[in-house]
Formats: sequence, structure tokens, C-alpha cells
Amino acid sequence: MSQHPPEPVPPEADLFQAAPCGYVVVDNTGTIIRANAEFLRLVGEPAGDIVGVRTLPSLVSAGGRILMETHLRPLLERDGVVREIALDLVRLDGVRIPILLNARVHDPATGVYLVVVLETRDRHRYEDHLLAAKQAAEMAGEQAASLAATLQGTLIPPHPPAIPYLDIHALYRPAGSGREVGGDFYDVLQVGPDAWLVVLGDVSGKGIPAAVVTSFIRHTVRSLAIAHPDPSDLLGALDEAVRAHGTDHFCTLVAVRLERLRGRWDLALALAGHPPALVRRPDGTTYELGVPGTPVGLMTQPEFCTVRQALDDLAVTLYTDGVTEARSPDGMFGDERLVELVGRLPHRPTAITEGIAEAALAWQSHHASDDIAIITFAAS
Repeated sequence: MSQHPPEPVPPEADLFQAAPCGYVVVDNTGTIIRANAEFLRLVGEPAGDIVGVRTLPSLVSAGGRILMETHLRPLLERDGVVREIALDLVRLDGVRIPILLNARVHDPATGVYLVVVLETRDRHRYEDHLLAAKQAAEMAGEQAASLAATLQGTLIPPHPPAIPYLDIHALYRPAGSGREVGGDFYDVLQVGPDAWLVVLGDVSGKGIPAAVVTSFIRHTVRSLAIAHPDPSDLLGALDEAVRAHGTDHFCTLVAVRLERLRGRWDLALALAGHPPALVRRPDGTTYELGVPGTPVGLMTQPEFCTVRQALDDLAVTLYTDGVTEARSPDGMFGDERLVELVGRLPHRPTAITEGIAEAALAWQSHHASDDIAIITFAAS
């Protein structure tokens, strides 16, 4: 395979003309006394119209002339060199050529200095593309944040509905800045004349894919709730639907059916891989309620168990693991700290819910690493 012989290197005397950058020699008046081919190409004029005729300042923009007089010349006189001065050459046809200018004093006695000029149009195009890409990314980020807020609004009701004879309070705090959609959700819906379903869950993953699964689970629970009054049966039917959906995401969930019979509330509760409910007596004694179950959509043979409890004067709290897994330099917030906290809080759903959220956020210096969702209810 034949190769072309390398081009001969120009003799040293011709390197000035052959230089791949604009190269000029300027006297102490600013007049150009030598200019190479690349510089003449940049200004678009023949040597006879430039060399010995034009000054270098006359070939740059008005702002460039001021810069050369106020900064470039004093710097040359003081330091003998300047580097990477951004200017615009202005051709006779008005076209501006962005350049970077380097200069060095050649002969202090005569004031002659050497100037190298590098065209930067391609660099400017790159910077423009970079700026456009940055602006597009920022716009996409704002759009994603708006979409996240919209999606989260469909998954998290602003307030639970008003339920006669029941005091209920819910709270949701997104992780980080809230720009990314999380998997935490809750819902409160009526399933009979005096019966209500409270669900609180956490879908694995983040972002739009997790939000799609979260929305699917929330609406599937709503469609199955009346036909499956037993919470463990409801979780079993939901598990089948999630696995049939074909998603890689799974969900932990707690489902509580509240029914008012003969003037008092009874509850039935089932867990799907979720932390147990916390039950608080008026004296502050707090205990966990619920039998551990498998996460929804994870196992081919799931197990769920319903436990029953008279609500009476108890306060019941449901929460996601963003509370207990809140981290600080001292470790995780943890189950024991949460139980102890609930025992110290006032025996009111609002006080318990808000108190848990404030403590979990304070534990991690108010920079939540995971979503936090909490619901507390008690008979009123």
C-alpha cells in the first residue's frame, strides 16, 4: 500500500508566511510592518493595503481599540507580554472575526512587538452549542420538576376526606428538592356506608417508571376494595394484578379497613412487606400491630395475614420507611427511637403525624434522603 511522502518542512525563512495562525510585526506607532498570509486572509485584504498602511488597532472593533489602548499597551510595557486577549477583527465589508490575541515585545528599544492572532469562530460556535445544550437541560429539568409535581399530586391527596366520628391526619414530604417523583403514596376511600379503607405504600424505585406503577397500584386498590373487604384478600388480589402487569417494581403496603359498628370503630389490618402500624394508648404506651407479609408483586407465593383490633381510644399511625431509615452521622432514626417518640407526643393524630415528620427531618438536617408518608387516625 503506497503512502504519499510527507510534505517538506518550509525553510525557516518561510515559517513566518506558512504559520497556521495570523502573525504580524507592529512598530511603536501600532503600524503593521509585516503580516503573514493567514493574517491577510483573516482581514480579507492584500498586503499592499495593510503592511505599512494600517495600524493594528484600526483593524479591530471600537471596543477592542479602547481595550488595546487602556490595557494591552500598558501590559506590554510593564510585563513585555500579553496572552489570550479576546477581540474582534473588523474587515472592510463589516464582517467581524472573533480572535484571541497574544503579543510580546520584540525590541524594547524600538517598541516593536510581535502579535499572534488565532481565529475563534469555531470555538464560539462550540460555546454557543454548549450554552444552548445547558439551557435545554435546564428547561428539561424544569419540565421534569413540573411533571413530577403533577404526578405526585395525582398520587398524594392533599388532605384525607372528612369522616364522621374519625379524626385522621396525613402528611407527605418528598425526598431532596422534590424534583424527582417518589414511590410513596396513601389513599383514604369509602368502601361502605360506615366503612373506610386506608392504604399507605411505597413502590420500589424512583422517577416516572415508579410513578406509573404507583398510579397503577393506587387505582387497582380502588377497583378491588369493595369486592375484597378482608385486607389480606385485597392484598392477594392486588399482588396478582401487579405480577400480571409485568413490572420489575414491587410495593410494600399496609391496608386498614375501618368499620363503625354499634357506635364504635373496629379495624382490620394487613401488611405486605411494610412496617407494622404503631398503636398508642392514651397513657403513651405504644406497641406495633400487624403480621409481616410479603411485598406485593415480588413473590410467586405471597403470604398476607389480617389482624383485628377495636379502635376504642387508641391512635394508630401508618408510615413509610423514609421515617425509620432517615440517616445522620449517628446512624438511622430507627424503630426504637420512633416508638419512644410516639409515646411522648400528644394523643392527637395531628400532633403525632407532624411530630414524627419533624423529628425524622431534623434527624437528617432537613435534607430527606427518602420520601416520608405518615397517616394517623383515632376515634373522635
